[in-house]
Amino acid sequence: MFGAMSDKINSNKTDPEISFSEVMGDVSPIKHDKTVLRTNGPIRKDKQRAYHRAMAQAETEQVIDGLSSEVVEIVESDEELIFAAPGIQISVMKRLRKGHIPWEAGIDLHGMTVDTARDELSAFVRDSQRQSMRSVMVIHGKAFSQSGQQPVLKSYVNDWLRQLSQVLAFCSAQPKDGGSGALYILLKQNRQ
Repeated sequence: MFGAMSDKINSNKTDPEISFSEVMGDVSPIKHDKTVLRTNGPIRKDKQRAYHRAMAQAETEQVIDGLSSEVVEIVESDEELIFAAPGIQISVMKRLRKGHIPWEAGIDLHGMTVDTARDELSAFVRDSQRQSMRSVMVIHGKAFSQSGQQPVLKSYVNDWLRQLSQVLAFCSAQPKDGGSGALYILLKQNRQ
């Protein structure tokens, strides 16, 4: 079949007036059965639309100053927190833990949402460093007011402070200043 067609095409190469129908004149159409596309079930456009709408409307994770609102490791309500950046002397940490480095400003994050607390904490730390404060205090609470609740805000604050470049060290406060529901924070000196 193809041999005869190619002979016709090759023999008529010099004739520019040859038509397609003359070349294909002795070719018969291929007969085929209808193909049925099978699926596992009817495609529900309304479900697809709902899914796509939900994905488009899903709240994206916010990141402020590099601080994420993603899930963090949850700490215990009474757990004492402590952190020191490399190079912080043990004597400085001891003074901070005993409350011997006076804090100059504080912020209370009680009752705030995670996003609001993150924004407030970030702004507070930045502003405190800009004002050349050496030590500040953050009250995050222990989540005792809601029985059965985990200290989510405390856990986030623990994570966020470790990420902020302005923070050199922090530790849980003395009982008179809030104990394990608050933190003393040592800030980098502002070099102007």
